[in-house]
Amino acid sequence: MKFFIDTANLAQIKEAQDLGVLDGVTTNPSLMAKEGIKGRDNILKHYVDICEIVTGDVSAEVIATDYDGIIREGEALAELHERIVVKVPMIKDGVKAIKYFTDKGIKTNCTLVFSAGQALLAAKAGATYVSPFIGRLDDVSTDGLRLIEDIRVIYDNFNYQTQILAASVRHPMHIIECAMIGADVATCPLSAITALLKHPLTDSGLAQFLADAKK
Repeated sequence: MKFFIDTANLAQIKEAQDLGVLDGVTTNPSLMAKEGIKGRDNILKHYVDICEIVTGDVSAEVIATDYDGIIREGEALAELHERIVVKVPMIKDGVKAIKYFTDKGIKTNCTLVFSAGQALLAAKAGATYVSPFIGRLDDVSTDGLRLIEDIRVIYDNFNYQTQILAASVRHPMHIIECAMIGADVATCPLSAITALLKHPLTDSGLAQFLADAKK
């Protein structure tokens, strides 16, 4: 399974890249604003800065919700760097735009997916990635992981090449469970990735080894 980091923080992206496990980045206007990145030119430059750090795909989100606007913004984003993936919302004009981008050879990430039906439409339109938001489903007492399982079955049934990108991942067990049920990618905060490093028996075992080495 691929690991993407969900942030616009360059220091965290570099830390994940240096760890040797990073496969890509997802970001959005909210994450940009959190880092104090404002204004179209600054946002576009920041996307390029991210692309220069990582070696994998970088999802950059359109703001427009109408077909022409999505196409215009998406093409401008795709021209920034070869690693850019255009992130498009799961709406009617978004699906139409995904088909357009697919025909043009532009990679896409269909975001804000909350049902298997939405994921099926995204795959039929040719989306490179589909992003089910499992944490947000959990927040409303719906099983987000079950949605991943359902999408996996549908995609395998018909050999869709769209990759399942588990989004809104909140903690390390989300990552493990997504890997077990066949998600292609998990995008999450750096803290969730580094939490996978930790185990009390590792800590106690290392302490014992070091103590023995001093004897």
